[in-house]
Amino acid sequence: MNETTTAHVLRVLIVDDEALARRRLRDLLDDSQKVFPVRVVGEVETGVEALNWVQNSEVDLLLLDIHMPDMDGLELASHLLKMKSPPRVIFVTAYNEHALRAFELNAVDYLMKPVRIDRLIAALRKVPSLAPISETQLNRLAAGARRYLPVIERSKIELVPIEDIYYFKAELKYVTAKALKREYILEDPLTKLEEEYKNEFLRIHRSYLVARHAVQSFVRGESEEGESVGWQVVLKDLPEKLPVSRRQRGVLDEFIKNA
Repeated sequence: MNETTTAHVLRVLIVDDEALARRRLRDLLDDSQKVFPVRVVGEVETGVEALNWVQNSEVDLLLLDIHMPDMDGLELASHLLKMKSPPRVIFVTAYNEHALRAFELNAVDYLMKPVRIDRLIAALRKVPSLAPISETQLNRLAAGARRYLPVIERSKIELVPIEDIYYFKAELKYVTAKALKREYILEDPLTKLEEEYKNEFLRIHRSYLVARHAVQSFVRGESEEGESVGWQVVLKDLPEKLPVSRRQRGVLDEFIKNA
């Protein structure tokens, strides 16, 4: 992001799933131009659209709603951190007073709905000195697991829906995410993914996490000589079978019990 000065027109992207909320912010930004140079470069209603916009256009600041379906504002902010020069973010929120204390403790700027013009102008004036939100701050604020995984492809961030992933595999220094038609290389370690998606993925081996929705059955594996080599997971729609380690045999029993 370029350094913002009073002579620089601040380029703002409005991100909110509610049309009325976007319109109100646009009207307030228009009124703010009397005292602060600002230009609305666009409006989007989803986090995926916002990320695509930011990667293909010049944006200095996101006015970012927190509560949005599919991908909330906190998750979008975490994906923006993968960029070399991410735009600044000011969250727009309807959080209650107790939840707002978390933002204040983490030095994250935010606007309460309904947004007042004096508060908006005060926030805009802080943008030149506003540091990008850190991953540590976002981890403290985030309430749930990410719905998308960021993958760097040709210097751009590609978002992979978590429901498209059949399993994660750790090998050497990398973790790969297997989807139906291809694999993706991730930066996250397997232990972090296990904790984040503990309700959606099963640890079946020290090198594998498998999606619950992808499990078709469990079978006894056999070597070429016909000897048993332990249990394996049969996947829906994919030909390969994944090994179940002896230490994770309890997972098999738990899955069958809950299925």
